[in-house]
Amino acid sequence: MDLPSITFSDDQAEAHDRIADLLRSAGVDLDESILTPLSEGKSRLLSVVGKAGSGKTLLLAELTRALEDAGVKTVSGDWEGRPSKDRRTLAILAPTNKAASVLRNHGVPATTIHRILYTPMYDPEYERIADWLAGSGSRPEIEGLTDQALDRALAFYKETKSVFGALATAGLRGSDFITGWKRRDDPLDIGFVDESSMLDEKQFEDLREIFPTLVLFGDPAQLAPVGQSGEMVFDKLAKSKTLVLHRIHRQEHDNPILDLAHALADDSLQFDDFERMIEDAARRDDRVVIAPRANSDLMTRSPVLVWRNKTRIRLIHAFRAAHGAPEYELLPGEPLICDGIELPLKHRKKRVDLEARGLIKGAQCVYLGPGKRTGFSRLHVFGAPEPQVSAASIVKIERPDEEEPFIPYAARMGAAFLHGAAVTIHKAQGSQWPEVQVFGPDLAAAAWAGRVEAGLPLWKRLAYVAITRAETRLLWVKRYALARPENGLGISDLRAAPAPLRLKKTEEPDSDT
Repeated sequence: MDLPSITFSDDQAEAHDRIADLLRSAGVDLDESILTPLSEGKSRLLSVVGKAGSGKTLLLAELTRALEDAGVKTVSGDWEGRPSKDRRTLAILAPTNKAASVLRNHGVPATTIHRILYTPMYDPEYERIADWLAGSGSRPEIEGLTDQALDRALAFYKETKSVFGALATAGLRGSDFITGWKRRDDPLDIGFVDESSMLDEKQFEDLREIFPTLVLFGDPAQLAPVGQSGEMVFDKLAKSKTLVLHRIHRQEHDNPILDLAHALADDSLQFDDFERMIEDAARRDDRVVIAPRANSDLMTRSPVLVWRNKTRIRLIHAFRAAHGAPEYELLPGEPLICDGIELPLKHRKKRVDLEARGLIKGAQCVYLGPGKRTGFSRLHVFGAPEPQVSAASIVKIERPDEEEPFIPYAARMGAAFLHGAAVTIHKAQGSQWPEVQVFGPDLAAAAWAGRVEAGLPLWKRLAYVAITRAETRLLWVKRYALARPENGLGISDLRAAPAPLRLKKTEEPDSDT
C-alpha cells in the first residue's frame, strides 16, 4: 500500500499496514478512500506498544490524518451532530486532560475518555452554532452574539475541533448552552487510545462496549495503574493483537533524556551507575542538569516528581513556606491537583458537569482566587477547552507528621484538590512539561528498598517514567533541599477566560456565576 509522505521505520510501516488491514475489515479503506456504513459485527482490537521515542505518537498522528483524508469524521465528545448511518467516525482518546493536551500540541484532536463516556445535551438555540461550526448548517444569527464573537468561535474550532471551547471563546459559559449531561448509550465507531498504560480494567471495558474497533497505544515500561499488580490492559492481549515498535527515533540532535531512559533497559545497570550517567550527560549537554536543590520557582507550574508520599508532603510544606503562603489560606498562583469529585450519587449531573469542565482526577490547576460564593474557587485548568472556571471546591493541604490535612476552602461538595507543587511519579503519568525536576533521593530510596514490579526493579520503572515527562530539560535534584524563590507567585502567564456573556438567567448550583 502507499504509505504517507513521511518516512516510516520498518516496524512503524508494519504497524501502519496491520492497522490499515484492521480498518479495512471494519469498512474503512485508506488506500481507495472507500467507506461503508458502520454495521454490527465482531469487535476489532489491536495494541501498539513501544518505549519513549519509538514513534507511537507519529504513527497515531499519521493514521488520524489518513482517516480524515478518507472522509472519516473526528468526534470530540462535546458535539457529534445528527447521526447518519453512512457517516464513519474516529475518536482519539487519552485518560487525562493533560495527556490529551500533549496530543493536541502535536496537531492531534484528542479528547478525554470522560468526554466520550458522558455527552452534553445542548440548548436548541446553540445547537445551531454547533451545527454551523461542524459544517452541517448555515451561519446562525443569535441575539446577543456579535459577528466578531462568531468569527472567534469559528477560528478556535478550526484549530481545536472543540465546539465547547469555541463557544467559550465566543464569550459563553457552559450553563448558557448545555442543559445537562448523559451517559453515552449508543456505540461509536473507531477509537484510538493514547497512554493506554494508564487504563484500568473498568475504563477498558467501557471503551470496548462503545468502540467496535479499538487501537491502544502504550508504553510497557511505564507504571501500571495502582491495584493491577503491575499489569497493563494490553499485557493480557494475545501476541497476535500486539504490535511492538522497537526502533528508537531520535530528534535531529541526539536526545540525552531519551538516552538515559533507554539505558535503564540494561539488566546490569545499578542505581549508582545510573546517577553517574546523569552526571556525565549533564557535563556534555545543558538539557540535563544536576541540581543541588529543588527549584521553588519552577514548582509553581511543573511539580517535583517523587516516589514517596511523605517526600511529596514535605516538599509542599517547604514550598509554601518559601513563598510565604499563610498556613490557612491559598495564594493566587499556587498549583493544585484535582483529587476527584466528592458528590453523593444522586448528584450525577453535577459530577458530570465538573468533569466536563476538565476537573477529573489528576487534572492540573492553578488557584486564581476565591469565588463569589463561599466554598468556591476560581481555577485555571490546564488542558481544558475552557481553562478558567469557578467551581465548588474542597482544597486539602497535607502537613508533615499529621494524619489530617487542613482545609482552607471547602464547599459542602464539589471538586477535591491536593496541592500540586510536588506529585508522585504515578500521578505524573500521561503528563509532560518543558522542564521536569526529579527528586533523586527518593529514587535512591526505591533502589535500596529492592522492590520489583512486573519483573523489573521498581526504581527503574520510576526513573523511566519520571525522566520521560521532560520535553526539553531534565533537572535531577541531588539533595533534600529547596532553593528560595527568586520570583513570587503569580498568574499573569495564564490565558484569561473570555468575558462572560449571560444571555439568560440560569440556575447553576455547581459553578460560581
